[in-house]
Amino acid sequence: MYKYDEYDQAIVDQRVDEFRDQVRRRLSGELTEDQFKPLRLMNGLYLQLHAYMLRVAVPYGTLDGRQMRMLGHIARKYDRGYGHFTTRQNIQFNWIQLDQTPDILHELATVEMHAIQTSGNCIRNISSDQFAGAAADEVADPRPWAELIRQWSTFHPEFTYLPRKFKICVIAANEDRAAMRLHDIGIGLHVRDGELGAKIFVGGGMGRTPMISHEIRDFVPADDLMSYLEACLRVYNRYGRRDNIYKARIKILLHEIGPDEYRRQVEEEFTAVKGLGLDPPRAELERITSHFGAPEFDANASADIDRSDPDFAVWLDQNVKAHKQPGYAIVNISLKPIGGIPGDASADQIDVMADLGTRYSFDELRVTHAQNIVLPHVRIADLHAVWSALNDAGLAEANLDLISDIIACPGLDYCSLANARSIPLAQKIATRFGSLDRQRDLGELKLKISGCINACGHHHAGHIGILGVDKKGTENYQLSLGGSGAEDVSLAKITGPGFSEDGVVDAIERVTDRYLEVRETGERFLDTYRRVGFETFKQAIYSPVEGDAQ
Repeated sequence: MYKYDEYDQAIVDQRVDEFRDQVRRRLSGELTEDQFKPLRLMNGLYLQLHAYMLRVAVPYGTLDGRQMRMLGHIARKYDRGYGHFTTRQNIQFNWIQLDQTPDILHELATVEMHAIQTSGNCIRNISSDQFAGAAADEVADPRPWAELIRQWSTFHPEFTYLPRKFKICVIAANEDRAAMRLHDIGIGLHVRDGELGAKIFVGGGMGRTPMISHEIRDFVPADDLMSYLEACLRVYNRYGRRDNIYKARIKILLHEIGPDEYRRQVEEEFTAVKGLGLDPPRAELERITSHFGAPEFDANASADIDRSDPDFAVWLDQNVKAHKQPGYAIVNISLKPIGGIPGDASADQIDVMADLGTRYSFDELRVTHAQNIVLPHVRIADLHAVWSALNDAGLAEANLDLISDIIACPGLDYCSLANARSIPLAQKIATRFGSLDRQRDLGELKLKISGCINACGHHHAGHIGILGVDKKGTENYQLSLGGSGAEDVSLAKITGPGFSEDGVVDAIERVTDRYLEVRETGERFLDTYRRVGFETFKQAIYSPVEGDAQ
């Protein structure tokens, strides 16, 4: 993985010193909250319902054991003993004191971490495939390109104050494990006639107005990628709305002028930009790429495994995925225990995962956009030892991609923007469907919950999506069906009137019951939904108990 050089470290250290002085001036009264707000947001510090929340960057979801242990240390020393892993492949700490924030950032800087541009109207954390460098289906490792984009976008003078926040995703496989088409810019690396390049998608996003991105160019040679991204951002920065926060995202620009006109302007801008020499020399890309070489795999590693322990065998089948290197596997650690808080991990659990990454995965871990953790390179012979350690730490839930593997935002328990609570609802749903046999019978079923229209819980992309709203002072939950963030991307459709917290859990059960009634052999929930149609499920939701809807 990428290691800082003296320039990277100097940038982060200088930002810590700068922010320490800004905090000092805020605490002394030299800065008002209105003056301080944009400064703290550019350092990932939010003021939430009960305390400050700090969002720490984990670029493209990759970190090592030392960095993971630092997150556990911060959770223990500065928070209430836990952290919350997010859909941006980051981590948030929800109980931060303002006067301690500079010390947290200083400690992060000692392990090559920061909170720069995890908020604000800038290019946010670059996201990628959590299986990068391990998946057999990728045409290239997307992480060097994600790192190049991170360096290009950090403190970019032209894009520090965009009309609105901006999110970029890079993948390099046909299977989309990172919701690439739901980003402001999605980059799909692929090979054409022996040359590496990228398919560029622009204008995706969720929130108040969910949209799937448009293909703007089917192939940009890798050598031209940074200039092309520059052109895409310049057109948006020039014409994006700054008079209305609800219409400021690039997806609205493409909706208003159309993808063809946007494409025309980007191509025109690209012609001008290309002559400016913004693309890095091959030597720089090679320098970055050298940090992402394959680990020293054991070429003689055995693929044999003892499946005699039934609990271990279930975990193997559900949470362990194939690796491109014979004798190795990809381990997914679920942060979704039945009745737990999705995405949360205690400081002790974070330490356990750090130690497992160091010992069994070449000192590498990944954060996923589904709020789980991945050990990307584990010898098959070590899987039982890893599972045993996870089991002892309460981290061996075998529910990856099942109905209890719920994505959920912090909701009204923490967030000042939320209209409804997400966490208690997620806990009730997971408990209702707690039987692993029942979950596995339902199969892949991705359920996602947002506590407000900003859609931090990705409810638009849920096979089953739930949006919490305020209905005359009462928390109310809208149910949606048919979304997907994968390569078969689609947006979920609202079923009808909303429900109480208990009512929406009952409604989900009616949805799953209907699915079991009408599915055909081998069909996922999403396949069945698309085959039989929306009305079949809507009837199941509302016809039996009209009085339950509110």
